[in-house]
Amino acid sequence: MAIKVLLVDNHLVVLQGLRFFLNTQNDIEIVGEANNGLKALEEVGKLKPDVVLMDLMMPIMDGIEATKQIKSTYPDVKVIVLTSYFDQDHVLPALRAGAIGYQLKDIEPDELVEAIRAAYQGLTRLHPIATNLLLASISTNGQPTDSETRIAELTKREIDVLNQITLGNNNKKIALELNITEKTVKTHVSNILSKLDLNDRTQAAIFAIKNCIFDN
Repeated sequence: MAIKVLLVDNHLVVLQGLRFFLNTQNDIEIVGEANNGLKALEEVGKLKPDVVLMDLMMPIMDGIEATKQIKSTYPDVKVIVLTSYFDQDHVLPALRAGAIGYQLKDIEPDELVEAIRAAYQGLTRLHPIATNLLLASISTNGQPTDSETRIAELTKREIDVLNQITLGNNNKKIALELNITEKTVKTHVSNILSKLDLNDRTQAAIFAIKNCIFDN
């Protein structure tokens, strides 16, 4: 029996892309779509999906409040947050609201499918950054650590560059991998070192590995 999925996002192009890809999966059925949290709550009541792919920043009702209300009314429905935000102000409230998964929109399509299948089985799949923030929250009784706070200051692109640094790539290689100029890479590296309060790339790589930012 196919996994019934409800897509929730206020960007039409995102909905179209998700629908196009997920419809290629034999074990997944897209049963509906919603462009805000309130509509999502209504659709869950009507369509009874197994899994909801939930954006966070939407009009009328955001994804966190929608997740909270869905889990309160329909506890068996699994919610996976699919967003561009990965800071503590979004990750932790979403998980506390009852989301079983937290993924970024740059996730590989095959990984998203696996996250949906895992959620259907009641298993949690989190982006490494979300995992790090959650563990830090637990270990500090809800108070962010210094490292967590510094990580949350990084932009999405700076996270991408930091990942490349941990792989040992130089500026030229990073520029090629991310399709940006070397000058832009240098700017990102400088910002990373400044935000993380580090002196060089080696320290940045060690910091990333120590704090389990990436799983490579």
